[in-house]
Amino acid sequence: MGVLALSTVILGIVVGLSSVLLSLFLELVEHFFLGFEENTLMPVSTHIAGGQRFLSVLIGGIIAAIVWFIVQTKMKPTVGINKAMDGDEMPFWPSVVHAVTQVFYVATGGSVGRELAPRELGALLAQRWEKLLRRWHMDSLTADDRRLLIAAAAGAGFAGIYIAPITGMLFAVEILHKNVSKRSVAVSLTMSTIAMWVGMSVHGFHPYYFVPDKHFTLGMIPFVIVVGPLMGVAGAYFRKAFQWAGGKAKAKQVQVLWQLPLAAAVTGVVAIFFPQIMGNGRGLAEFAINSTSTKVIGVLLIGMLLKAAITVFTLKAGAYGGTLAPSIGIGGSFGAILGFGYIMMVPGASVAQAAVIGATALLAASQQAPLMALFMMFEVSHLDYTALMPMGLAVSLAILTSKMILDKK
Repeated sequence: MGVLALSTVILGIVVGLSSVLLSLFLELVEHFFLGFEENTLMPVSTHIAGGQRFLSVLIGGIIAAIVWFIVQTKMKPTVGINKAMDGDEMPFWPSVVHAVTQVFYVATGGSVGRELAPRELGALLAQRWEKLLRRWHMDSLTADDRRLLIAAAAGAGFAGIYIAPITGMLFAVEILHKNVSKRSVAVSLTMSTIAMWVGMSVHGFHPYYFVPDKHFTLGMIPFVIVVGPLMGVAGAYFRKAFQWAGGKAKAKQVQVLWQLPLAAAVTGVVAIFFPQIMGNGRGLAEFAINSTSTKVIGVLLIGMLLKAAITVFTLKAGAYGGTLAPSIGIGGSFGAILGFGYIMMVPGASVAQAAVIGATALLAASQQAPLMALFMMFEVSHLDYTALMPMGLAVSLAILTSKMILDKK
């Protein structure tokens, strides 16, 4: 077996195990702080007192702020996945602490995505594996092979958490490696599939988002034609906001010690009355997908705006994490709101499907990754193949629209 093939199999298993450990840690923290076990039917802790939700996020924010302050001031600087692919070494313990802290803060209710941590841990493990190969005098990998392994391992980290191998592969080749070749697809898809099997052996095979109406019809096409461009505009501005919050404006070192607890306190106050604001956005997305009454339109609108603002504030305040799941929650709420208007004109149309279409389109625009967004929602929601046409059209329109905004100088 060639070194690249051996590395693909070994890293698939190891990265899958790391994703399982992160997910088990998340469940442990959620149980301790919020007293519940997250699943598809109970994505947020709605059964406990609002005061406990407030304290959970606040304490989580204070602890996360202290840990990130220590990481930034007392340990080696962490290195992102893109820089790791360019050859910068990810320091082992600072990277592990950094990833675990992300999961910890999300588990206590922090408003940011949890998917960055398994990706970073996957990239770290790929780098460590390459060092072992060099020590064993087995390193016959080219520079592009090394980049590919890091990208594939990052994608496999996602696949192990969300049980979504195609999404993991597309994240690796479309966003990170930026080279869709037979070689890159084979390595990434194999590694993500192995990581998925490892994750599935512990957590089973269940949809991450429950969608009651899985069979899409052509009746949703007029909705797509209108909503796709709207999501493209919203997604483009959310992308700019996320980039601003995570760029030079991001709180560093001492600033983290007061800004992140402040963001946590704001999140906690909102969570007293609206628990769906907590966490990575799964609760908000599920609430939107399963809304059946026009009475919740105002709640969805407020939830969408607050989720967007608090997520940007949280990132600006010094937290680290992903933006995929928050984008799904925001887009799903926007889609459901527009869906209620659509069913007044087209009786029989599905608000749940409108929410899914909105989530997919806004995710594609905010991440500038059409294939990854399309297959992510398809995989994690266990959708019928009939969803591919309306969702694909929505993604295309959203990408075209968002490009017009993002390409402006």
